[in-house]
Amino acid sequence: MGEVLPMPGFGDLFTDTRGDERTMRVSYHPERAAVVLSLWSGTVCRGSFRMAVGDVGRIRALLAAIEDAAGPDVGAAVEGAVTTEATEVIQTGDISGTARRVALPAVPTPRVA
Repeated sequence: MGEVLPMPGFGDLFTDTRGDERTMRVSYHPERAAVVLSLWSGTVCRGSFRMAVGDVGRIRALLAAIEDAAGPDVGAAVEGAVTTEATEVIQTGDISGTARRVALPAVPTPRVA
């Protein structure tokens, strides 16, 4: 993994429904014009994804559509749900297309041998 920095002032932490100290951190980094989503297991970062700020509207629209599809009682349904591990993967759409890629600005990162 790359350099681990403290959580910036603009971000949030989400808990995985499976528990086991799994969390996702979402942080905004204006110096890189990026939003970083990182997956944590306790105090160990297991992976990260840098999203261009220009894509935030797309993901916000997707999450709003998911919330609308879940209905007005989504909060109550999630609160009372029993968490279980998924046993099958359900493909919900065509994933054969090409992803859009936008290069983020290069920021030098110090390397430690």
